[in-house]
Formats: sequence, C-alpha cells, structure tokens
Amino acid sequence: MQMTSQEDAFFIVETLSKAGYIAYFAGGWVRDFLLKHPSDDIDIATNAPPEVVMSLFKNTVPVGIAFGIVIVVIKGHPYEVASFRRDIEYIGGRRPEKIELSTPQEDAYRRDFTINGMFYDPLQDVIIDYVHGKEDLARGVIRTIGSPHERFAEDRLRMVRAIRFASRFGFEMDPETQHAIQVHANTLFPAVAMERVWQEFHKMAKFPGFDFALVEMHRLGLLSVIFPALENLELEMIQQRVANFKAFPKETPTILYLMELFPNLSLKELLQLCEYLKTSGHEGSILEFAHKGRTLLEKEEIAPEQIETPEWVKFYADRFFQAYFNTIATGYSKEQKEEILQRHQKRHEALKPHIKRVVEKKPLVSAAVLQAHGILPGKKMGALMKEAEQIAIKYDLHDPEEVIALLKQNPLWNI
Repeated sequence: MQMTSQEDAFFIVETLSKAGYIAYFAGGWVRDFLLKHPSDDIDIATNAPPEVVMSLFKNTVPVGIAFGIVIVVIKGHPYEVASFRRDIEYIGGRRPEKIELSTPQEDAYRRDFTINGMFYDPLQDVIIDYVHGKEDLARGVIRTIGSPHERFAEDRLRMVRAIRFASRFGFEMDPETQHAIQVHANTLFPAVAMERVWQEFHKMAKFPGFDFALVEMHRLGLLSVIFPALENLELEMIQQRVANFKAFPKETPTILYLMELFPNLSLKELLQLCEYLKTSGHEGSILEFAHKGRTLLEKEEIAPEQIETPEWVKFYADRFFQAYFNTIATGYSKEQKEEILQRHQKRHEALKPHIKRVVEKKPLVSAAVLQAHGILPGKKMGALMKEAEQIAIKYDLHDPEEVIALLKQNPLWNI
C-alpha cells in the first residue's frame, strides 16, 4: 500500500529513534498542522549528525553538509533532515558563516518567528514549544524569536517573510517586529538577492492578502526600497492601486499583480521591471501580452472601427488571454463587466474557427496548398501563408481556394 508523505516522514523519525537519536517534525509543517492546514512539505530536525543520517537511509543527497542538512528521498519525495544547530557569525545579512551541532532548544532559538519555531514528535504525538509559538499562533501574532533587530540583522529577508506570513494567515505583527522592519528596511539590499525577493512576491500571490502585504510593505518602508519609483507615493495611492486584488482570479500570474503598482509604465519600462526583478522570460511574455491587451481594449473604447479582425483573433488566441482578461475585468462595475463579457464572448464565438487554427498553428492555406498553385518553398511562400491567414480572418473565409483567389490579387503573388 502507498504510504503518505506523513507516513514516510514518520518512518524517517522512527528509523532515527531506533538508532538512538532524537528526531522531530519541524518548522512550517508544525505551524500548519496546528492551524489544520494539511501539508506534504515536512522538514525533520534531529540530533543525529549528517553522516549518520546518510548511513541510515539508502537514497540521500548531501545538499548542505556544512549546515547539517541532508535530503532523504523516499519514493521520489524529498525530505529535508537537518541536525539541531546553533548558528555562528552571521556575515552579510543573509546566512551564518558556520554552525555548531546543538540541542533542540538552541535550534528553536535560532529560527525566525515563534510560529515557525515549534517541533512535533510524531512518535509521542506531542508539540515541543520552547518559544511560545503555540500561544502566538492562537493569538494570531507574528513575532520574531528573541530580538527582532538581531533576527533581521542576521537575515534581512526575514523582514519580507514577516509580512508574507502576516498576509497569508491574516495575523498581526507585534509592535516590536514592525518597528524593527521600519528601522532596518533600507538594509534589505545588497544582502538579499533580488531573485529571493521575487520568490517572496510569488509566494505571497498564492494566497489571499497580497493587497494587504504590499500596503504593509509600503507602510513599513520595504516597498520603496524594492521599487524606488514608489518612494514618494502616498500610502492611500498604493491602497487604490491594489484595491481590485481580491476580485482577481486565483490563477492570476504574480507579475500582473505587480503591474498594477505601475499603471503608467510603457511596455519597455515594464520589461525593464521584469529584468530588475530577475524574473524568467515567461513573466516578460505575460507583461508584453498584458500591455498589448490593455492598448487594444482602450482602443476599442475610443475607436473600435479601427481594430482589424485579425487583431482580435491574435488577442483571443494568446495563451495568456484568459488570465489577463479575467484580471482586467475586475476593474469595471458589475454592469460594465457584464456588457464587456457578453461583447467579447459573442466575438470570440464568431471567430472560434480562426482562433482554433492560430492556436493549433494550422493555417487555412498550407504550404501544400501553395505548392499546388506553383509557389515554391522559401521567403515568398512564408509571406503568402501569413497574408492568406490575414485574408481568411478578415473576410471570414473557410475554403482555401476562396482565399487563394483573393491572394492572387496581392502584389506578393507575382513577385
């Protein structure tokens, strides 16, 4: 019978225990377990040294031996097994220079927030809490373990993570933690790589409350450090720009949320924003389509007669269309939204055969059809195929020969 992730993790703890070591589930899984949020992401903490862990399990990956971390792989699922440790000599505001193997209590004290500092003993079904995490979880409070100034000086990304946890769970940050973020916000860079900030944004966007997170980041001085262009923007303006987030579809790409912070940027500036955030080319493609879509929809409001039918087909055929259209629709009133949706649904239905061809990359007039009419492979054929598709869409034709008849009137045919 297939074991669940929790049963596999239990097996790891049991194996370590039988070998004479202590082992617990640790960190985020314990928090989510107490919140009754099921999770397969189980980390394990133990007093067994990394070499012992590697000797006890067949399939291991020594990803961070210097930090006491080994990945144990069971049925293809990775489990991080970390030795209890004490971090020493944090340098550069991101990571400890070295560690010492230690006790469960000291390991808890070196973690970031109280709600993430608890352990769970699955053999005894007991929560082990040295940092009052269970109490803060019940009260809905994000609090650093020990001095927030020290925790943020050790790892400055924790400032962003504090806000992410607050927004994800709808918790408040305790006053000392908030104050420390305000004091240390301008030290975020260069200690933290921009890629890590982008990852935090991406994680925030997966849960409700991203609007709250961005407002809090601006209030506490982090957002203007990440995006200097927002430095002189009033908090109320940020609130206005994120006001529609709650209505955005669940699958909205992270970059479309952030685009709302910069409503007046050109396409070039938006793509520069992607480069600045160190995103993948995928996000750049989303932004490029979104900008073109916004331009097209604005043009429809002003001069719809100037939009050629092929433009609509290209818009509807794009893989980012639905995500973007559902997102921008939230900016309209209920009556406007219904009218706009009906208009686009009607047009989409009428253009469906053309959209299908574009999506499947099967033009009505194929290379074989053109060859049958004496056109040889080459640049001319490519140009004629493109023009033929434009004609098919513009005049709503579905017979290749009807398109060819019009295509022969094009100067390209006789070149």
